[in-house]
Amino acid sequence: MITVRASEQRGHFNHGWLDTYHTFSFADYHDPEHMHFRALRVINEDVVAPGQGFGTHPHRDMEIITYVLDGALEHRDSLGNGSIIRPGDGQRMSAGSGILHSEFNPSPMDPVHLLQIWILPEQKGIEPSYEQKAFRPQQRQQRPSPGTPAPEDKQGKWKVIAERMPAEGAVKIHQDVKLSVASLEAGGQITYSLANGRHAWIQIARGSVTLNGTALKQGDGAAVSQETELTITAGQAAEVLLFDLA
Repeated sequence: MITVRASEQRGHFNHGWLDTYHTFSFADYHDPEHMHFRALRVINEDVVAPGQGFGTHPHRDMEIITYVLDGALEHRDSLGNGSIIRPGDGQRMSAGSGILHSEFNPSPMDPVHLLQIWILPEQKGIEPSYEQKAFRPQQRQQRPSPGTPAPEDKQGKWKVIAERMPAEGAVKIHQDVKLSVASLEAGGQITYSLANGRHAWIQIARGSVTLNGTALKQGDGAAVSQETELTITAGQAAEVLLFDLA
């Protein structure tokens, strides 16, 4: 069973400095029909204006992943971490028993386009932590133009960026969830096998695809249950996030 959450049905707010779409209920957007899917609690698509950002604010008992599509985002937190998150990076902050952080667009000219993802942890009150890994290949000499999937190791195949028991290269997440990403050229196809009893959420970050024959465009999401084989075919060049959920 595939249930589509269309891009245009999401909550939308334009605050000037922040243009944001909410797949699930978040802040001032409340939709009792779309509170979460399994442990996946938030997918916000944000565009932050140059020189703007989220001031220092608290979180607790949440796994927070920031996935940058274009531009760069500066992260700082009360654990003393400071970093720049760029396209191709995997980043995870475990808020646990409590953490303060801020996110800021350091560019004076370019907006930053990102997905902010929250996942409910399997245990409350864990020690807060932060982890970031770069998945960009060393040989890449220049960044792709905005809106163009980068020629990274996710091109034409799944790249795991976060999971509970991470393989080399992925960040650890404190929940029975595996997040994979893939970039496809127009006409490209990729498959994914779901174990019995598992569920998936597919989020289209760019382009357009069909998922087992169901059309999806940029910004669309799809909840998947009672399916074991997923086939994704790109209509336009696409970037896709897949959450494998208990």
